[in-house]
Amino acid sequence: MNLAPVLTVLVVAATLALPAATEARGHGAHRHRDGSHAVATRTDIPTARCRDGSDSYSRHRRGTCSHHGGVAVWLR
Repeated sequence: MNLAPVLTVLVVAATLALPAATEARGHGAHRHRDGSHAVATRTDIPTARCRDGSDSYSRHRRGTCSHHGGVAVWLR
């Protein structure tokens, strides 16, 4: 039995599911205090740069960069 078509389908399905799984784990997405979700896009302007070098797109200052060593500098 030739498994190449089956393997191709599995690889394509896993590749298409990757962005959704990444957002679900919190990479590139975060939850606001009011429970709503936000996903940073390339057109968003970061509000702060964290001490680990990552950018934050927080709507509020409280808790910004709390899992990234704190805020290094506020950008706006």
